[in-house]
Amino acid sequence: MAVGMLVCVVIGSIMLLTDQEFGFLGFEATGFNALMMGISGLMIGAFSQMGFFAYLTLNYIALSVFRKKYLWNTLQGYTTLFAVFMLGYVLFEDRTNDWFFWVLPLITLIASLGVSWLKVKQTNKSAFVPTMFLMFVITFIEAWPALQGETNIAAIVFMMFPLFICNAYQNMMMHRLLKKETTDSASVPAKSAG
Repeated sequence: MAVGMLVCVVIGSIMLLTDQEFGFLGFEATGFNALMMGISGLMIGAFSQMGFFAYLTLNYIALSVFRKKYLWNTLQGYTTLFAVFMLGYVLFEDRTNDWFFWVLPLITLIASLGVSWLKVKQTNKSAFVPTMFLMFVITFIEAWPALQGETNIAAIVFMMFPLFICNAYQNMMMHRLLKKETTDSASVPAKSAG
C-alpha cells in the first residue's frame, strides 16, 4: 500500500505539472492534491493486494483442477495474449484517440515481459508464464473501473501505472519472502534438536 501511495503521488504530481486540469481545485491546491493522490494510492495498493491474493487462490485451485502444470500454463499464456488484444479493443471501442488504444497494451506487454524476465533470472524458467499472466491480465482486470464508462486517459494512466508497479513489487518480493520463511522454518528444528 505504501508503494501504491508513493507511486500515485509521483505520477499524479507529474500529471498535475503537465496537465493543469488533472488536479482537483487546480495547481494552487497542490498540497491537497498530493494528499488526495496519496489516499488514492493507498486504496490502489490495497486493490492490488486483493488482486494478487485472488490470483494466488486461482492458481492453487487451477493447479488442483488441471493436475498438469503445463495445461494451466498454456491457458494462462492464451489468456494473456487474448487480454492484449482485448485491452486494445476496449480502448478502441471507447474511442480514446488514434494512438492510445494500441500504445497502452504494447507498453504494458513490454513492461510485463521485462518483469517476467527479471522473475525468471531470480527464480526459474517456470515463473515466466504465471508472471506474464499476473502482470498483464490481473493488472487489466484490476484497472477495469478506469477503463469503463467515459474513458479518460489521465484516469487510466493514474490507475494502471500504480497497479502495475504494485503487482510487480508483490511478485518480485514473493519468492524472497518464501525463501526466507523456508530458511527460517528449516533452522528452527535444527536448533531445538541440538
